Amino acid sequence: MSTTNSRSSFSSPSASPPRSSRSRKWRWLGLGLGLCGVAALSASAGALLAVAIAGTPLMQTELTAEESEVFNKKDISTGMNFRLPQLTRPVNILVLGVKVLATDVDDPPPEAQGLGYHATINSLKGLTDSMLLLRFNPANQQLVVLSVPRDTRTYIDGAGVTKINEANVLGGPALAARSTSDLLGGVGIDRYVRINVLGVEKLIDALGGITVYVPQDMKYQDDSQHLYINLKQGEQHLNGAQAVQFLRFRYDAYGDIGRVQRQQMFLRAMREQALKPSTLARLPQILSVVQSNLDTNLSVEELIALAGFASQIDRSNMQMLMLPGSFSGSEFAASYWLPNQAQIESMVRQYFGVAVANFAPPEASDHLTIAIQDSTNEAGVVEKLINSLGSQGYGDIFVDQPWAEPLAVTRIIAQQGDADKAHAIQQSLGYGEVLVESTGSLDSDITIRLGNDALAATEPPTAPVPAPANELGIPELEPTPLPASSPETPAAFDEATIAPSPASAGPVPIDAVESTLPPPQPAVPESPAADSPAPIPTASPELQSSESEPLPMAQ
Repeated sequence: MSTTNSRSSFSSPSASPPRSSRSRKWRWLGLGLGLCGVAALSASAGALLAVAIAGTPLMQTELTAEESEVFNKKDISTGMNFRLPQLTRPVNILVLGVKVLATDVDDPPPEAQGLGYHATINSLKGLTDSMLLLRFNPANQQLVVLSVPRDTRTYIDGAGVTKINEANVLGGPALAARSTSDLLGGVGIDRYVRINVLGVEKLIDALGGITVYVPQDMKYQDDSQHLYINLKQGEQHLNGAQAVQFLRFRYDAYGDIGRVQRQQMFLRAMREQALKPSTLARLPQILSVVQSNLDTNLSVEELIALAGFASQIDRSNMQMLMLPGSFSGSEFAASYWLPNQAQIESMVRQYFGVAVANFAPPEASDHLTIAIQDSTNEAGVVEKLINSLGSQGYGDIFVDQPWAEPLAVTRIIAQQGDADKAHAIQQSLGYGEVLVESTGSLDSDITIRLGNDALAATEPPTAPVPAPANELGIPELEPTPLPASSPETPAAFDEATIAPSPASAGPVPIDAVESTLPPPQPAVPESPAADSPAPIPTASPELQSSESEPLPMAQ
């Protein structure tokens, strides 16, 4: 946004004040209106607009011409002209979370020397503890987050086959981007963002902390780094230091994969916190953190467009995946996450729009492995769900450990990214919300995390109960009731003297009501002829199919 443009847009030749004073007044009004629009959309976008006003560049690393060629340089957003910029095409952004110790660099800062332990320093030249590939897609209003485990075994140019977290320390963001693209079969990467753990801590504090559910007690101590993790299970509002403990903890049965799952939980909670109106008051602190701790080749306008887009998408359209793979065994000396190439190719076709060369899509399969995690602690609710799923044809079901966080709404989690099958289960159950994320059971395709809405769900429908039948098997019909008393049929009359209604089926003596009838009519026979069979009532379709097997009742 240039000063010349802003003046020409708002100047009036007939105005009486001097031109410079008039332009300055309109300019500040425009900035004020712009900030108000930011506040309406997103506190995060507001912080980035403040960066634009300050004119401070964000990029801290100068890429060589060769390194710059790794990234797609095409514009991804409209420019700023007294309007918030908008995304104009899908964009893939590699986010690198870096941890650097004083012993990892040749020239640590003086304040980190001679401490007797390996202090964490404000540097970006280290191993990546977290790698995320984000796809912002304005065409379908989706934000896809792909978590790449740090121990993923892959090829890195110049290093051979090793863990992908080494790419940044060996060649910076360009080598990390090229290695990630190769791993994913050629997915293009447009931009990158790097931030270290010190920056994350400061950013969380600037946001005012994050409320998240800690799924288990977390306790770990490493005196060599002065790393002390001590968090109790339950919903907590974490400050920056506590949030870093939550994000770094990996000392459980799943190791780094468990950490990836918790990072996805934290990302969803962080987005919700950033959208709260109270975050607006913290823009100066957020601005300071962004300026001093973020390394990126995004422009300020692009950052604003991305933040605005992320603030407007639905909760269900924030879809979080994990690189398909499995734990290594004893065949390697080190511990690896072994990527599943066939599943990766299927995933990138679906979520990143990449047609991988020589890729044969896997045969479609209706088989699903479903895990159940109960958060209600109510007897019988799991058995009821198993019976309901079984009646719908789902057979591969197992019960996982209960989920400690009390849930009001059941979460139907597409663990492997298959949203369509998760929605099919939701429709069959009639309750719950579908989330595409990798926080469920690792061994499942779908994880159902039962909430309180499952307790109020109706029982499965049952087949209609047949009406009673006589000894000939003919359903008995309800008798037609006599009409109520009226002025024409006083209650004092005997029933035998009351004229029958058209719906009456039995004969009535004509001479008993002769004076009340029109001219004589043919007598009604008292009974059908002996050789005429009585008409048989036709059973309803429901009764005709009464032999069909009823649906199973929940136990």
